[in-house]
Amino acid sequence: MEQWFSGLDREMITVWGLKIVYAIAIFIVGRILAKMVTGFLVKLLAHKVTDEALLGFVRTVISSILTVVVVIAALDQLGVDTTSLVAVVGAAGLAVGLALKDSMQNVASGIMLIMMRPFKAGDYVEAGGTAGKVERVGLFTSMLCTPDNREVTIPNSAIIGGSIINYSARETRRIDLVFGIHYDDDIEKARQIIHDVLAAELRILPEPEPVVAVAELGASSVDFVVRPWVRADEYWPTRFDLIEKLKVACDENGITIPYPQRDVHLYSESSENGN
Repeated sequence: MEQWFSGLDREMITVWGLKIVYAIAIFIVGRILAKMVTGFLVKLLAHKVTDEALLGFVRTVISSILTVVVVIAALDQLGVDTTSLVAVVGAAGLAVGLALKDSMQNVASGIMLIMMRPFKAGDYVEAGGTAGKVERVGLFTSMLCTPDNREVTIPNSAIIGGSIINYSARETRRIDLVFGIHYDDDIEKARQIIHDVLAAELRILPEPEPVVAVAELGASSVDFVVRPWVRADEYWPTRFDLIEKLKVACDENGITIPYPQRDVHLYSESSENGN
């Protein structure tokens, strides 16, 4: 009997010893493979993403997921019922996801912004209800610097959920001006003056050709649309200078720029005695 138990003990020790060895081997090899896969995926992602915070976040997420898979595989080798463990891990992940719903939404939006690249650092954009130069795109928020040098931090979900206007995406922009002259002025003379001002401005591009046309007969003026094209980085200086130069040129050539006027007529009532 003692020999039988001794043989049984030796057999159980051998079986469990092998299981433990196999489980440790699975864990060690699995961890090595997990590190290799994580490094490979992060390296692929690094070709498109330069944000170190995002790369670190992705590395942590992938490594954690693969580690959980390796641990479950090692426990399964030991004979542990991993079904309930998987259920617990899933429930915990669901609970964490619900608790961090808004934060995870911002993270997902940040990943989309970096992957889709609707703008990059240095671009002047209008997004999330704010216009400014992009300073950085992070995991949770992005930061814009407004023209008056204010820093505005916007949740990524607010950016990805609305329209994004990137004023720096193209090399050229069109200046849109509306220029009114008096009804008594010569339209052709005014048109020629506008063309001369545009031709003298070296920052205006020859192609596409500037548009100068009568757009509307307004309440107190004949309105021209003036639409030249310039380099995107010269948009505002050129626009400001054009408005001033057009005003000066019209004054020098007798072209009147009208403004809304109102005539007021006063009537005196005669007194009861006729005076």
